[in-house]
Amino acid sequence: MGIEELPKKMKAIQVVEYHKPYQINEIDVPRELRDDDLLVKIAVASNCHTDQMVQEGIMGTKLPCTGSHEGSGTVVAVGAAAAKRGFKEGMRVMCGIPYHPCMNCADCNNSDEGSKQYCMKLEGHKGVHIDGYFADYAVCDSRTSTPMPDEVTFRSAAPLACAGRTVWRAVLQAGEAAEKTGKWICIVGSGGGLGHLGVQFAKALGYKVIGVDAREEGLRLSKEYGADVIVDARKGKDAVVEEVHKVTNGEGADSTIVLSDHKDATAIGCAASKMHATLVQVAQPDDIIIPFPEIIFRDIRIHGSLICSPEQSKSMMETIAKHGIKVTTVPFEGLEKINDLTELVHSGKLAGKAIIIVDPQQIEDEKKLGAKY
Repeated sequence: MGIEELPKKMKAIQVVEYHKPYQINEIDVPRELRDDDLLVKIAVASNCHTDQMVQEGIMGTKLPCTGSHEGSGTVVAVGAAAAKRGFKEGMRVMCGIPYHPCMNCADCNNSDEGSKQYCMKLEGHKGVHIDGYFADYAVCDSRTSTPMPDEVTFRSAAPLACAGRTVWRAVLQAGEAAEKTGKWICIVGSGGGLGHLGVQFAKALGYKVIGVDAREEGLRLSKEYGADVIVDARKGKDAVVEEVHKVTNGEGADSTIVLSDHKDATAIGCAASKMHATLVQVAQPDDIIIPFPEIIFRDIRIHGSLICSPEQSKSMMETIAKHGIKVTTVPFEGLEKINDLTELVHSGKLAGKAIIIVDPQQIEDEKKLGAKY
């Protein structure tokens, strides 16, 4: 199907005013592709914490803007450069978030693959600065999008587009300074949308995992997805540290990832880590509070982490297909269900990731490929 055969209009969930609910609007189907672009018929779009930040005006988004930076679907049109890169119509993709990186800055040209997603001169991030994936069709950049293995489902790929890419890089960063096999990694916030993926990724790479969470559902998910040790953060910092030390010969975890934005989460993560350990900060509270002795006297090394690079994204997909990593999702059928989705998200009762099935037919069609994870 060529672009000229597509419908002229489509539905889109948009932020039209800060601090106000989403609106479902009818807008034009994108028809102009640049060389590196893909036009994707969206199968699934996912909700992320950043979507709330966009609605609150924290990201400085120019309105109106179609929401969601987590999308998956089928390519229906391909730019010339994207085609040379191997993308073609009918290909299933996990959509990219960065749109049109400059390809000239130090990060774009860094020999360190893990720096490429940090380009600050790009045109924007999908669903954050420019129209995203809460729509029937969307444009994305082929350079930051990832072809999907047959084993991976659209329902998993959409939340993996941000949550998966983010925690995958965090796990990679946590292990940069050490052999992973048999090492202890502590994940603070292990039972959330990112956390349950982090537990599985860490286990796939050979870690022993300590899952720390403060919710019954989070503790249950941490155990269900393979954490070797479960620690209830509601017992307080001292109790958490004591339990971590019991299983790590009194030293603490070899590395730690902080996914919780609770005010005490990073301090707990530092205290649960052994001397000279790496702590990867993913959560985005207004202030990150760390007692100075953790950095000065215990030499805990703090790394921030964003989404992963294009090549790291491919390795994540390969790991998911190989190890059968599963994404816990709560699906809502149709763009019209956005208010039901946001109500659940704000209730504090969400287990995993809330997603919208935009196109049920694509979900049916992928079963013929053997998609199961």
